[in-house]
Amino acid sequence: MPRQLLIVDDHAIVREGLKRVLESAGERWQVTEASGGFQALELLRRERFALAIVDLSMPGLGGLDLIRRIHDDQPRLPVLVLSMHAEEQYALRAYRAGAQGYLTKDSAAADLVGAVRKLLAGGAYVPTGLAERVVMQLGGSTAAPPHTQLSDRELQVLTRIVAGRRLTEIADELHLSIKTVSTHKRRIQDKLQLPTTAALIRYGMASGLTSDPPPERAAPPG
Repeated sequence: MPRQLLIVDDHAIVREGLKRVLESAGERWQVTEASGGFQALELLRRERFALAIVDLSMPGLGGLDLIRRIHDDQPRLPVLVLSMHAEEQYALRAYRAGAQGYLTKDSAAADLVGAVRKLLAGGAYVPTGLAERVVMQLGGSTAAPPHTQLSDRELQVLTRIVAGRRLTEIADELHLSIKTVSTHKRRIQDKLQLPTTAALIRYGMASGLTSDPPPERAAPPG
């Protein structure tokens, strides 16, 4: 009987690329797609899946919140994160939320297939280079960057500011009020001690904190 895999990504071209890679892997995998977190939760309530592949940067119910919901509702369901972000802070947050694997979207198709196989076999997966940085940060060998003190929601807002989104756009993407987004922005500036939006953007660019590109520029692995 085929094993059911769920792909959760708001970019159709990414979902199609992932599905093509997985279905050509020579395994008995059947792939279902969800364009967002709420749709994924509905599918998870109706069907039994062996693995969920989740993007971090999605409008509405974001990837980290979705991972927590999955972990609470179905703690035995492995979650593989596929993200644009190679910065270890995102991987740390994903693992703490309940993910078992983390890959960046520029990874080769073979890495994706290998990660899926490993998680389905009950293991965990993290790329070697990223694993080294995560271990060094957890062990205190390297200083944690200032944005580690931000909440997950504040980090979502910051990455969108760095990407040039207006506050009204951020509010729409995250399903928040403009007042709430403005409050998050003020708290971010206080925590990072950065007085202006320009300073936030410079800090974010230097730290690699950018949100996913729009759908037409997103690329599937491999």
